[in-house]
Amino acid sequence: MTARRRFALPAALALSLSLLAPATAPTLALAQTSMEDPLDVRDARRVERMEKVVRELRAIVFQGRDTGRPVVVQPAETDYRIEELSRRLADLESVITRLNGQIETTNFELRQSRDKTVALEGQLAAMNQKIAALEVFTGVPPASQASAPSSFGAQPLNPRSGGSPQADFDRARGLMLSGDYDGAEAAFEAFVATHTNTAQTAEAHYWLGKTLVVRGADTEAATAFIAAIRGWPTTAWAPDGVLELSRSLIALNRASEACQTLAELSRRYPSAAPSIQSRAAAARTQARCG
Repeated sequence: MTARRRFALPAALALSLSLLAPATAPTLALAQTSMEDPLDVRDARRVERMEKVVRELRAIVFQGRDTGRPVVVQPAETDYRIEELSRRLADLESVITRLNGQIETTNFELRQSRDKTVALEGQLAAMNQKIAALEVFTGVPPASQASAPSSFGAQPLNPRSGGSPQADFDRARGLMLSGDYDGAEAAFEAFVATHTNTAQTAEAHYWLGKTLVVRGADTEAATAFIAAIRGWPTTAWAPDGVLELSRSLIALNRASEACQTLAELSRRYPSAAPSIQSRAAAARTQARCG
């Protein structure tokens, strides 16, 4: 009885499975055919982009391997690069505009400076002329100034009066004080030619040299100053006469003789006025005295 049951159970189970098989097979087939693709359209595009990137990276790696040179990977962000270049170009245009403005301002200031320089040069030339005229009166002793008549310039003076030495000297000095240097030069030349050995002859040579300096006749001026200081007089105008001689020698490019004259000035007239000493120091510098 037991053995019969053992054989009957597998047979029943096999029968039931055979009966159920046709019913479940179509169900499984229907389930398999109704399943959707797990990759939608976006995932497919994403995969394609990733594959493209991988291909590009492989090409870059192979390029570096084949050429042996480092490969620089630059982003292909064209729009961004164009925008960056446009911004830089705008900055450069702004800088150029600012520089052009600064250049125009500088050119304007240079033109103003040039005009001022021209004006200053004109003023300097006028001042030099005035200084040259004033130097004529440098070192004038008070007594000589007091001896000049107070009515100079009231009437024309004749440089060749032929009067006394003092009168002729006073007339020549009057012409100089009135600014008539040409007339004073002629008067002093007439004086030294007419009165060759008087108390005023040496000083007349000195003032003649002054008028020649104003005219720029350096050779004649040096000759006049040499005649004035011959014997190294101890008058008030003598130190200035020695100094003027050295300056005339410097103008004649005779620096060595000018330095010797300046040395004699310090030795012969150690107590010269401070103005004479300062001008002598400037002359030594100009002549490059050792």
